Amino acid sequence: MDQSAQSQLSLQDRARHFVERPVVTNTILGIIIFNAVTLGLGTSDAVNARIGGLLGAIDKMVLAIFVAELALKLFAYRLKFFSSAWNIFDLLVVSVGLLPDKQGLSALRGLRVIRALRLLSVIPQMRAVVQALLDALPGMGAVIVMISIVFYVFGVMATLMYGAAFDEWFGTLGRSLYSLFQIMTLESWSMGIVRPVMEEFPMAWSFFVPFIIITAFSVLNLFIGLLVNTMQSAVEAEAEAEFEKLRDLVRKETDVVDAHVLELHAEVKALRQELSVLKGGGNG
Repeated sequence: MDQSAQSQLSLQDRARHFVERPVVTNTILGIIIFNAVTLGLGTSDAVNARIGGLLGAIDKMVLAIFVAELALKLFAYRLKFFSSAWNIFDLLVVSVGLLPDKQGLSALRGLRVIRALRLLSVIPQMRAVVQALLDALPGMGAVIVMISIVFYVFGVMATLMYGAAFDEWFGTLGRSLYSLFQIMTLESWSMGIVRPVMEEFPMAWSFFVPFIIITAFSVLNLFIGLLVNTMQSAVEAEAEAEFEKLRDLVRKETDVVDAHVLELHAEVKALRQELSVLKGGGNG
């Protein structure tokens, strides 16, 4: 029984070393990119007419490879597999491909393309970017609350001031919020909304221009600032971790050198004592 457990543990170790090898990781990365290309080709009617069967076979083969990879990881890591959020992400993405694509669920076939999102978990740099985005969420929440208050205030004002004359854009609070969102994105805001309103209300620019400055130019820049600061902090943390590893390595090497120096010192001291004994015997 003990030998069987040891054999199983050894097999798990070999499986873990195998899935962590750079060659395996790079191969999976290449398969993900290849599968993303084939899924894109599958959207073309002309390509489907010529090699649709081949694309379907390739898709099934790629899915089988992904399933085999996850099964190997589950065997190698066991319950520790679920301690990594990226492993859970890969499991969910691959599981979508196992959903049936018949009858009423045929629309789910389009979800196969999300397998391309596995690039986020395979490439370390992308994982760092996603982690930075997640770390920035608390700060972004405060900005979202602030911009929501601004939207609400300007939405109520726009409804009261321009709702009667421009019911399509500002007739209700919901329409006003949507129109203000369009203005914030600077999509056809001048010729599409503001100038027609100014024909009826010449001073309307004094309402819309401050709104654009507050939202498009000020508040949204806070998002960029938060993301930049968070990513910079992540880079600094990673650099600090690398520096700590390097310092630990230097400390270990220094300890080894110190041990060798102490051994040499002890040997020299022993040799001196032997020479002293020899000299004493010769004098006697």
